[in-house]
Amino acid sequence: MKKWFLSMAVGLAAVAGTAAEITLNGAGATFPSPVYRVWTYGFSQSTGNRILVNYQGLGSGAGVNQIKAGTIQFGGTDNPLTAEELEKAGLIQFPMLTGGVVVIVNLPGVPSGALKLDQPTLAAIFLGKIKAWNDPAIAALNPGLKLPRMKITVVRRSDSSGTTFIFTNYLSKISPEWQQKVGCGPAVKWPVGIAGQKNPGVCNNVSRIMGAIGYTEYTYAVEARLSTVQLKNREGKFLPPTAAGFAASAANADWKNAPGFYMVLTDQPGADSWPITGVTYILIRRDQKDAAAGKALLDYFNWCYTSGAAAAARLHYVGLPENVVELIRNEWKKIRF
Repeated sequence: MKKWFLSMAVGLAAVAGTAAEITLNGAGATFPSPVYRVWTYGFSQSTGNRILVNYQGLGSGAGVNQIKAGTIQFGGTDNPLTAEELEKAGLIQFPMLTGGVVVIVNLPGVPSGALKLDQPTLAAIFLGKIKAWNDPAIAALNPGLKLPRMKITVVRRSDSSGTTFIFTNYLSKISPEWQQKVGCGPAVKWPVGIAGQKNPGVCNNVSRIMGAIGYTEYTYAVEARLSTVQLKNREGKFLPPTAAGFAASAANADWKNAPGFYMVLTDQPGADSWPITGVTYILIRRDQKDAAAGKALLDYFNWCYTSGAAAAARLHYVGLPENVVELIRNEWKKIRF
């Protein structure tokens, strides 16, 4: 690993020259934006700002569209492309992190993290079939919890979103009715609810509307101090969201046999597995026209996997095992400069 990092640095210096400044622009998924903010700043500082990295959290749809259009050097998405889509677009895809999508609520009088929801009840709420918080189905799951007589307001994303892809993928797995009526995707026709732009928009709406329920990446919920819901997983165990639960879900991933590293980690087996775990990806072009920028790009991602790992853990993301990172480095050998 160290040898690879040094060789990349030497190669970059030879191509770009030590005095050159390189700017790398990325955009896309808001799911990983909290850690990407830390990473872009940390890496740029580590190069003495000789290499500057920028990332805009615009949503996975925007990231995919912009990398295909060639307006950015790297795109972020939580909705992975298939091997066929990658080949057609001339892209390479690899995972950066795993993390959790969580359900957030604004329920006056209910202690933070106390509410429990199982699969049928969660799906029924987002289908608009359960309309009030004191509904018998919710009360049965929460004996002793004083539920308010209050209307449920569903909050969902307005933009094309990888977080939405992960969440609706889970709902499609646990609810045949959801699968049939709504389905899975980065943008779906929601049966009910009001829209929020990106993860922060969903959190803001849930925070200001009493009786609201929404979904977001876990770090946003923590930063906004929003109450999260305990969810019943595949093994029948109610769990609060934790990095350990996200890691337990990711433990089942068979990356070696995943074409294009395509992987969906919702509803995974295991007593400790968080049910709505997702992977966030990077997309880059297979043909890098600017050799210096292309090599700097790989140098940056390698730094994220190594020096950036501690920052990711502090922000409740789960890094990739070293054997998976080695598979990714082998994939990078297909890039042409």
